[in-house]
Amino acid sequence: MEQQRSTSESSQSPRSPPSQRYLSVSVSDPVKLGNGVQGYISYRVITKTNFPEYQGSEKIVIRRYSDFVWLRDRLFDKYKGIFVPPLPEKSAVEKFRFSAEFIETRRQALDVFVNRIASHNELQQSEDLRTFLQADEESMERLRSQETGIFKKKPADLMQMFKDVQSKVSDVVLGKEKPLEESNPEYEKLKHYVFELENHLTEAQKHAYRLLKRHRELGQSLSGFGKASKLLGACEGQALGKAFDELGAKSETLSIKLQKEAHQLLMNFEEPVKDYVRAVQSIKVR
Repeated sequence: MEQQRSTSESSQSPRSPPSQRYLSVSVSDPVKLGNGVQGYISYRVITKTNFPEYQGSEKIVIRRYSDFVWLRDRLFDKYKGIFVPPLPEKSAVEKFRFSAEFIETRRQALDVFVNRIASHNELQQSEDLRTFLQADEESMERLRSQETGIFKKKPADLMQMFKDVQSKVSDVVLGKEKPLEESNPEYEKLKHYVFELENHLTEAQKHAYRLLKRHRELGQSLSGFGKASKLLGACEGQALGKAFDELGAKSETLSIKLQKEAHQLLMNFEEPVKDYVRAVQSIKVR
């Protein structure tokens, strides 16, 4: 009895560490909605957290690419000097925009994007992130459809902006422009490193694309050769026909293998390199 009481007391000890805070997000289940230029892909965004400011431990919402753009733009405007993760590019080509490979590649990139934000000590506290992860679709659409850019500014902000421009133009015309400040050597060194890194990564991306393209083209050629060999085998005698048929089967098997390797190159090599390029470009903008 004494041992049981001791065990019970120890389990309720105030010295027990509190559960660790967590915020995890998954982007899944892409679905095509609409047709033509009005078509788009929606994603299921699932949030699991023990943050007290969130509405429950789990929330599921539906989001589209433009919602992710809204989130990044809001964070980019509010968190000056903080690296905001980049978004994957938006394909303007119809036949690529809805291909299974493009949709899956983008889904993974969006998942990485939102989890980078959720794991950042400052960005994870953003009210805009909470809105993105919790608001219903109608509320999100209203927020997204609000005018942005110069038309979103208040009249007083616009007047100040025009005054600043006018002042700068006058200084240039009258020869009163401020002398250029001496650059910081450490800043220039870091700037040079970032530009060089971008150049190297861009070159690596080009090589990755060429390698991926070669695998795909070779796989497609072997597939066509395999089908042709099988057709030729059907026209020949038993022994020769069997040889052509086996050659065709081997070619098609090799074609499938090359196509799988091409997909692995895309997901494990080209896409990560592209992500690094986008990240460096985002750093340059900041």
